[in-house]
Amino acid sequence: MIEDNRVIIEENDSKTLNFLYHNILGRLFLKILVRPTISKIAGWFMDSRLSTVAIKKFIEKNNIDLDEYEEKKYTSYNDFFTRKIKEECRKIDMNKKSLISPCDSKLTAYEINDNSIFSIKNSYYKVEDLLKDKKLAKKYKGGYCLIFRLCVDDYHRYCYIDNGKHEENTFIKGVLYTVRPIALDKYNIYKENAREYTILNTENFGNVVHIEVGATMVGRIKNHHENYEFSKGEEKGMFLFGGSTIVLLIEKGKVEIEKNILKNTEQGYETIVKLGEKIGTKKAKK
Repeated sequence: MIEDNRVIIEENDSKTLNFLYHNILGRLFLKILVRPTISKIAGWFMDSRLSTVAIKKFIEKNNIDLDEYEEKKYTSYNDFFTRKIKEECRKIDMNKKSLISPCDSKLTAYEINDNSIFSIKNSYYKVEDLLKDKKLAKKYKGGYCLIFRLCVDDYHRYCYIDNGKHEENTFIKGVLYTVRPIALDKYNIYKENAREYTILNTENFGNVVHIEVGATMVGRIKNHHENYEFSKGEEKGMFLFGGSTIVLLIEKGKVEIEKNILKNTEQGYETIVKLGEKIGTKKAKK
């Protein structure tokens, strides 16, 4: 059971994000940053040996305990960013009725209705906007949208939440619009993050949509499988530098989310969860 005291208030926008998205000069600069060429250069640097100079400072700044992670010599910043945790440090709840967290994160849980708008990585989406598929989105009305926000010091690999099968992954390219966003009229900038989703045909929780959300600029997502039969707790993929949110869409009547998580969300708090930890229970059939 999730403890009541394991909650945090969602962080406010950083000074950098406020400058980039809410300032005229910042938005002009952002238009340059989001160009594919710039993103490729940034990605190349993070994959290069040159980027290792940033690792030590990052560890010190974020108080990262490397004792939890497998020992190795990192060859790039991304090699460090995707470091693998020791198996004994993340226990998977293997009870078939237990819905587990796919990652280390700060979790909020919402019921999905026609008017639901969700804040994800400083962007705003309805479910149909997130998926770019109205027909698929309708299947999740009355169900749950679970948003797992990963911070820079979190473990950036994620796992499958149950046994099951899935087909291909669907990638949606991120874009930047100079129009009013869905919910905040005072801002005249709107962005959609790069994202990739997989429909998981699970044994215990129906068809769950597992969405990885990247950043507008770098936004690098690495999934391991397509057309695959998976096992609960098995690694599904990882975020390279720039990606940091997972969203699960669960059909109505399939799961009961832990009460503390729902209570915290209602009160405006996020709940700290770890990969493999129980966050809900399979709903019994009436």
